[in-house]
Amino acid sequence: MKEFELINHYFKGRGITRRDVAVGIGDDCAVVEIPENCQLAVTTDTLVEGVHFFPDIPARALGHRVLAVNLSDLAAMGAEPTWISIGLTLPDVNMAWLEEFTEGLHEIAEYYNVQLIGGDTTQGPLTITICAKGIVPKGKALTRSGANVGDWIYITGPVGDAALAIESRKRGIALSEDQTKRVVEKLHYPKPHVAAGQVLRGLATSCIDISDGLLADLQHIVERSMVGADIDVDKVPVSDDLRAVKDQALIDMLSLSYGDDYQLLFTVNDNNRSAVEARLMQYGVEATCIGQITNTVGEIELYKNGEKYSIPEQAGYEHFN
Repeated sequence: MKEFELINHYFKGRGITRRDVAVGIGDDCAVVEIPENCQLAVTTDTLVEGVHFFPDIPARALGHRVLAVNLSDLAAMGAEPTWISIGLTLPDVNMAWLEEFTEGLHEIAEYYNVQLIGGDTTQGPLTITICAKGIVPKGKALTRSGANVGDWIYITGPVGDAALAIESRKRGIALSEDQTKRVVEKLHYPKPHVAAGQVLRGLATSCIDISDGLLADLQHIVERSMVGADIDVDKVPVSDDLRAVKDQALIDMLSLSYGDDYQLLFTVNDNNRSAVEARLMQYGVEATCIGQITNTVGEIELYKNGEKYSIPEQAGYEHFN
């Protein structure tokens, strides 16, 4: 199968068709219509085999994952996902693999009403780049730079399960078959908090998704907002599977300093706390308050059992580190 045959078979004409797409796959560029009084949010992520995913990840899971991580970025901005383009580099044309991969990709795209509008295919080491676009009401995008001293720090759900899936494989951490299945599911099939991001518009003062680790991503907020933060480690939500590890230092490292959770980390002032909690609950999101913004610019202080606590061994994922 050649390049254009591949595009026509696996991508063109599959998935949903949005009315705001004037020109889709098949021309030099896609053409889309942006609603009046809205702004365009754009994010791009590249996933490389052996860096972002294990070579034996199921193709369907990879198709889901490559889009989910981009939708999580849009969610962190309060944007509604609309269109995506894909750059797909393949070592060879494996039709069975492509069928599974595109099934996973189209499945999550349809769930979030996102249309694939273009991209590129080439030969080389397995690498997938997604450029995702979304729309947000003018002036309503969430950013990392709006946190204020006294704001409360929230997270949309447990962290550390994806890290446990990775480290159990690397370090040989003993898990039951059921535990392994659950944490690997979290790693392979992350669920972007798209609805929660839109709920937070006009209520949260800042927001980011947890891709590189809770502390590393919180650091982006405190630096951009020129504030500090106190975190109560005991309040950081973790799953029963992670608690079952019984090694508290390892639990703290995986939940605080690892990535791939794709929860939303956001700040909210006193006046909006109740409204945020109530509105998120309507979407099945039980947000947890884990700390507060302080005036110690650029610094994050951790507390455990009421006392200062040292940052774990790893401060978050960073390329070229």
